[in-house]
Amino acid sequence: MQEDKERWNKRYKEKPFRTWVEPLVEKYIERANVGYALDIACGEGRNTHFLVEKGFEVDAVDLSDYALSKIEENPKIHKIEADLDFYSLEKNKYDLVLNINYLNRRFFHQIKEALKPGGIIIFETFIVAHGDFENPNNPEYLLRKNELLHAFIDLDVIYYEERMDVNMRNEKTMVASLVAQKRC
Repeated sequence: MQEDKERWNKRYKEKPFRTWVEPLVEKYIERANVGYALDIACGEGRNTHFLVEKGFEVDAVDLSDYALSKIEENPKIHKIEADLDFYSLEKNKYDLVLNINYLNRRFFHQIKEALKPGGIIIFETFIVAHGDFENPNNPEYLLRKNELLHAFIDLDVIYYEERMDVNMRNEKTMVASLVAQKRC
């Protein structure tokens, strides 16, 4: 964990990440009931801050203490420093779960259980790409074609797409995007 934490702290300090809200989050935020949200691998809180502005109380979880230190002090933000390889999501707690640019397949089932009935998941991360793309190299961190859709097919899928995009460092990538709702 310490090695991963140091690596992520270094990345946040040396390479600037985008600071704007993820467009997918902006587009679909109104689908969620305002209440309790979870921002998985929240980084410096670009989406966390947006959720608070929209009225949510947010659990912002990340391994990097440096990134978490960049998130404003706010009674509606609960910063949680945790190794996501070992972190477990609380069942039936969240009206909204964000998972942006992070992949840990063991969370697929936990996210579904963490959502309250009627809760929304907004999930976007990298998929396997061939050619001139800058996705992560480790296949453990890359979705296969339609994998995200199949992982959440038992929810009501509102939106799903696989497309070329630009990552936080303005490099060409391939991503999968999903918005789905847990049935009431």
